[in-house]
Amino acid sequence: MNPSSKSKTRILIAALTVMLFAVVTGTVLGQQRGGAGQRGGGGQAPADPNLPDKPTAVSLPTISAEVTAPGTMFDSATSLPPSKGLASFKYDAKEYFVSGTANNKPYKTRIIVRKPADNSRFSGLVLAEAMHPSGAAHMFEFTSTYTMSSGHAAVEIVTAGLEQFVAHNKERYNDLKIDQDQVPEILAQVGALMKSKQSGNPLAGVTIRKMVMGGTSATAGVLIRYLPGHMVYRTPDMKLIYDGFMPTSNGATVRQVDVPLIQIPTMTEVMSGTVTARQDGDAAGDQYRLYEFAGMAHVDSRDSVRFKPDPCKTPISQFPLQAYFSVALNHLFEWVDKGKVPPRAERILIDRNSANDGSLMALDENGNAKGGIRNPYVDVPVSKLGVRNEGAVPPIPNPGAWIAARGAAAATQMCGLAGYQVAFSQEQLKKMYGNKKTYQDRVKRRMEELEKSGWSLPLYRETILADAAKVEF
Repeated sequence: MNPSSKSKTRILIAALTVMLFAVVTGTVLGQQRGGAGQRGGGGQAPADPNLPDKPTAVSLPTISAEVTAPGTMFDSATSLPPSKGLASFKYDAKEYFVSGTANNKPYKTRIIVRKPADNSRFSGLVLAEAMHPSGAAHMFEFTSTYTMSSGHAAVEIVTAGLEQFVAHNKERYNDLKIDQDQVPEILAQVGALMKSKQSGNPLAGVTIRKMVMGGTSATAGVLIRYLPGHMVYRTPDMKLIYDGFMPTSNGATVRQVDVPLIQIPTMTEVMSGTVTARQDGDAAGDQYRLYEFAGMAHVDSRDSVRFKPDPCKTPISQFPLQAYFSVALNHLFEWVDKGKVPPRAERILIDRNSANDGSLMALDENGNAKGGIRNPYVDVPVSKLGVRNEGAVPPIPNPGAWIAARGAAAATQMCGLAGYQVAFSQEQLKKMYGNKKTYQDRVKRRMEELEKSGWSLPLYRETILADAAKVEF
C-alpha cells in the first residue's frame, strides 16, 4: 500500500472513532437520544423499508470453507485479560466468508466463530454480535472469561469497518462488500445459518439450544436497529433466530420485543442524562431488565490494549467491566434457556446537579455513585471511580499501536469514553479501615453477599480478591 493510501485509510478509521465518540455524546444517531427534556428517549429506530410485513423465512447464505490464507487474519479480539486467552480455555477461533443477497443486493462479509475445540464441551448457548466498527469483537472481549469458562460459543459478524480489513490484508479481504441498508437482513441470515444444519456451518455438528445477540455502544445501535427485523425474520423452519438481546453502553429507550432483553447503560450514559426511564417488565412481550452498575464506564480500560500505556490525563479506571457484563449475560442466558427470571435492580441515583460535586449523579462521601447494582469497588472503596476521563496534555510520547495509528485525537476520544480512578491516600485508607486485613475481610464479605444475591459470579472471585490484595496501607 502506498503512503497516500495508508493516509486515506488512517483518516477513514479515525473518522469511525470520531463517529463512535459522537454517538456517546449524543451529537449523531438521534434515535439513541430523546429530544429536549427527555431522559434517554428515542431508540425506536425506524423499520428498514425492505422488511416483510409478516413473519418470513430468510434465505440461508453461502459459507466458505475456513479461511486460512493468504496472509494473516485480522484479529478483532486483542484485549483479552492477561493469561486468559483462547489457548487457556482450549478454544478455537475460525474465520469464514459468508455471501448472499440482502435487500435485493449481493453482499460478502466475514464471520469469526469462537468455540471449544472439543465439541463435547459446548454448552449449547451462543453469543452473537456485530463487530464494532472500530475493529473489535467487544462483546466477546467484555465477557470472554465467563463465555469460555462456560463452554459458550461466540459468533462475530462484520457489518462495518471494512477499510481496516483492506488495510491489514488487501489480498485476503478486498472483495468484502456490505451496504448499511443490508445489515439487519445480514444479521438475520447469519443467525439462521448458525442454527441450521446446512453443510459448512461451523456449528452444524453441535446442538444450539439458544442464541442471543449482544452489542456495545455503536453495535448496541446496530442491535437496536435490528429489533424490528427480529419481529418478522425467521429461520427456514419459521423459528426465532435470536432468543434474547443485550445492548450495552447504551441508554436508549428500546422497543418491546417478544424475547428477554437486558440493557446496560453505564455511568457515562447516566452522567450524560441519556438513560431511559423504561421500567422492568416480566409479561410476555415485555421481558425487560435495565442494569446500571455503579463504577462502570462506557468502555473497558482495564484490559484493552488501546489503553496500554495509559494515554489519559487521570489514571484510567481498573474497574473490571468484564466481571459485571458477565453477570448480566449469565442472567440473560438463564432467562432464555431455563426461564429463570432475573432479579430487578436499583438504578443509579441522579441529582441533576453538577455544582455540588461535579456530577449529575448523586455521589456518596467517597465520590462514588449512589444506587445502581453494587460491587466491592464502590461499597468497600479504595478510590473514586468517575467518568469521563480526558486525554493527557501533552499527549504521551509512546501510545499503544491502535491510538498511534489513528493520530493524536484518538487518545482524547478513547479517554472520553473511559473512566478514571483517584486513589485514596494511605491516611484515608487507615482512617476508613484501620489496616489491610480488615479491608480485605470486608471486601471478601461483601463479595460473598453479592454472589448470594446474584450480582457477582464466583468465577471472578479471584480477580476481585487479587485487586484487594494489591492495595497498600
